Amino acid sequence: YLTPPPPPAARCRWRRKSEAGEEDSWRPEAAPARALLGEADALAARGDYSEAAHLLLFRSIEDIDSRRPDLVRPALTSRDIAALAAIPVRPRAAFARIAEAVERALFARRPLGADDWRDCRSAYEEFAFAEAWRG
Repeated sequence: YLTPPPPPAARCRWRRKSEAGEEDSWRPEAAPARALLGEADALAARGDYSEAAHLLLFRSIEDIDSRRPDLVRPALTSRDIAALAAIPVRPRAAFARIAEAVERALFARRPLGADDWRDCRSAYEEFAFAEAWRG
């Protein structure tokens, strides 16, 4: 049998905002996002790939929280945030890639390497700059 649909408010929340032309308000500001990449690139250039990815993760959470303070609660983990249906699918998937890498580095104690960093950086670019935020 089928799972019941979400309540109307949850189902329509994103659509109402997007129809109102507010989708861009979800996306991080371009200049701070570029500055963040510069900071993270500097850490990565020193070989601090895990710390660079961690920086991207925390700033991404701050961006989401600043735009939709009703979504991110202190008890939520990165995984919980990556599962929030209110975030558009592609940016949410990009955020999830960063969260998974940071989780591996912190909890599995497997430091990230250059390839991991490149994937996190690419994911952040998708999160911050991609047209995915438009739908």
